[in-house]
Amino acid sequence: MKKSTQLYEGKAKKVFLTDDSDLVIQEFKDDATAFNNKKKGTISEKGVVNNAISCKLFTMLEEHGIRTHLVEKLSDREMLCRHLDIIKVEVVARNIAAGSLVKRYGFAEGTVLEHPIIEFYLKDDELDDPLMNESHAVALGVATFEELSVLKERAEAINALLKQFFAERKLKLVDFKLEFGRHKGEILLGDEISPDTCRFWDLETNEKMDKDRFRFDLGGVEHAYGEVQRRVLELD
Repeated sequence: MKKSTQLYEGKAKKVFLTDDSDLVIQEFKDDATAFNNKKKGTISEKGVVNNAISCKLFTMLEEHGIRTHLVEKLSDREMLCRHLDIIKVEVVARNIAAGSLVKRYGFAEGTVLEHPIIEFYLKDDELDDPLMNESHAVALGVATFEELSVLKERAEAINALLKQFFAERKLKLVDFKLEFGRHKGEILLGDEISPDTCRFWDLETNEKMDKDRFRFDLGGVEHAYGEVQRRVLELD
């Protein structure tokens, strides 16, 4: 499969068209950003780690009936994907209070939520990806009520699968972001699932094992990413 024109470059990935109009190549970068691109840096080999983890998790989800954009892993940094019409809604699932949930509502960090919280955010960097509800999304024309219902149900199913998967690898899945897209009349999971898009805490020590180490200058960023990769890939 040959790369052609670059279609898109985001904070963490580039997307290229191919000689098949139905397929794109997603290339993972080492660039790191936080606070909606206000903090920038580089995490060595992050692209390799995130590609490996994402491919593993997408494959696992596919085996449990969750359709994704993944076709196959092409190289250390590249995956071949179905070409999606991305829905401009970021879906966040929260199991433990952290981050903006603490800041916005006053939860104590680490509070285990009795029921997972599913949130919608408008995918718009210029507006700092604001929190929104279903009515906002429909009024903005980014999704229908029916699509949003699918996104919520899909996020709940993915959350249940991932929580169990990571618990078996001694990681708490605190919260995570998902993106979806339309493909031939079907909604598929896209983007990535990695320490960039998830909060992971060690099950025994509560040590942060994700991009919060970069966000808050905690150090040991590469080690944390590598340890998540090790647990995801080696502990089957």
